[in-house]
Amino acid sequence: MNMNVSDFLEKWGRTLFEGPLATRTAPLESPRELAEIRFAILEEVRRHSYRAGARIVFPFDLVRVHLRGVEEARAGVFRSSFFRQYLEHEICANLRADSVRFPDQLRLEVDVSVGLPLPNEPWLTVAVASLQQPGARPPARLVVQSGSANAPELAIEKPRVYIGREVDVYRNGAIHRRNDLAFADESVSREHAHIDYDKATGEYRLFNDPLLPPAAPIPAPASSATSVSREVPRDTRGTRLEPGDEVHLGRAIVVFTV
Repeated sequence: MNMNVSDFLEKWGRTLFEGPLATRTAPLESPRELAEIRFAILEEVRRHSYRAGARIVFPFDLVRVHLRGVEEARAGVFRSSFFRQYLEHEICANLRADSVRFPDQLRLEVDVSVGLPLPNEPWLTVAVASLQQPGARPPARLVVQSGSANAPELAIEKPRVYIGREVDVYRNGAIHRRNDLAFADESVSREHAHIDYDKATGEYRLFNDPLLPPAAPIPAPASSATSVSREVPRDTRGTRLEPGDEVHLGRAIVVFTV
């Protein structure tokens, strides 16, 4: 027997929130109306996803759903937090399954119009939007965890920030480079690394600067769940930084936060 939307959301909520460690033997069969809403949302998300380099991205952080012609008795179900959480969960789960990069703060809004729909008026519309201003980047910082630097943390506010030993780097008697984050440590190269912000993908990428060989990578503590230990290649693509990544620069360590 098919469940109605309210019964489905209640059972889904118990399954997801009350038993997060339990394995579901079979997926819940959603009511036809809810399945149509889910399908329309996922199709709109796919339509607005696109390739950027080697990855598919969905850069929008807001999905708006408008339901029209809803009966007064059922309006509360569609306005409920369970309904919104269910759809947000489905969007994020499908994006992850398709290896699509999307904003961590992706949210969904639901607007419900009660009463009879107008002639030729669609009962369901889906739209995507960005809460951030066009071209705005997510604020990011480098927080010094180990080592003596010119500042305890650095806000990444420029398209490129440089990291190395000493602030001013001279060549042939003239300033060649100015490090935004500078360490007083011989294990850090004078021109050690830099971080670029990629507008197309919304990514921060870490680069090993090629003039001097990089210091040997230092393994991150195994007990730190958010720590990442990986060698950054010397190439034109760099390595994508994730929130919580530890960047090892010789003996110095900084944490990348967003």
